[in-house]
Amino acid sequence: MENQIKHVAARLKVIFISFWLLPVLLIIVGETGGEWVGMYAADVRATYFAETLVILLAAICVPVSLKLFAWVLTRKIDKVSLPEALHLYSFWSKIRIILLMLPVLAGFAVYYLMLSNKGILCAFIALTASLFCLPGEGRLRKELHINKEEEA
Repeated sequence: MENQIKHVAARLKVIFISFWLLPVLLIIVGETGGEWVGMYAADVRATYFAETLVILLAAICVPVSLKLFAWVLTRKIDKVSLPEALHLYSFWSKIRIILLMLPVLAGFAVYYLMLSNKGILCAFIALTASLFCLPGEGRLRKELHINKEEEA
């Protein structure tokens, strides 16, 4: 069981690092230029629609990703056996990262396609919220109520 705990924690760390590497890659691609950067900057309607969409996406996804996980943790994960709890914890942690990835991707797209600062602001809000989801073995043990003494 100890190996499973370490494996789940390591896998979640890799996913989290990948989550942070994707914006870095988007910045590198966006800043190196290309014909697509600023493609819709002159289109006021498209810019307004895209800004509104990314703001709503950030306003919905950030609280839902944080609160949904806490709700699932207390209502579903705490009531099952440890192997099933590890599986559910891993699954819902991935869902939480995906929910946070939506405003990040949309925000960077709006920033580079429309040259709108509102997009990057929403992306940074989601990236900041991801710091509340920092994975680790200690956090996994705390949230699943696993003590090392119980395992031995």
